[in-house]
Amino acid sequence: MKRNRNRNKAFAFLVITALTACSGPPDLGDKPLSDRTLNLEEFFEGKSVAHGQFQDVFGNVQRRFDVQIAGTWDGRILKLVEDFTYDDGETEQRIWTLEKTGKDTWKGTAPGVIGKATGQENGDTFNWTYRIDLPVRKGTMRVDFDDWMWLLADDRLLNRAYVSRFGIRIGEAIVVFEKK
Repeated sequence: MKRNRNRNKAFAFLVITALTACSGPPDLGDKPLSDRTLNLEEFFEGKSVAHGQFQDVFGNVQRRFDVQIAGTWDGRILKLVEDFTYDDGETEQRIWTLEKTGKDTWKGTAPGVIGKATGQENGDTFNWTYRIDLPVRKGTMRVDFDDWMWLLADDRLLNRAYVSRFGIRIGEAIVVFEKK
């Protein structure tokens, strides 16, 4: 009986993995959703807040969070100080240092990020990818983020981050940023 349950769980996992592999993230070549233009440095300079959650591949919400963000822009470097508060009361601070490397391209670092994060703006969209040793409740977990952001209004940005480990999607983070 237990053997059948384990076999069923393994089969369900393979089916979910196959289905999520078929539905990929957006592409910078996709048609823009609006005529707005996202300029990361303009949106994040000053104070902003974010509200989000992480959910696994089955759609189960695993954790919710709020973030207070302070951004400074010096004409080349965008520094973001992110203060996270999780639904269980845990707190975390992540400090990003992003460098504008071209008209629409960025690279950046933050504690835990392996190598450099890279990003590109296109119209109302920004794509940001990186590998990070992400703090989790019992240590850290090395994961890859494929962040997609869309400027919904001058003061609102939607972020959908596809999170994978060993090339297999393990979940998504959905975040809404609001400029103060």
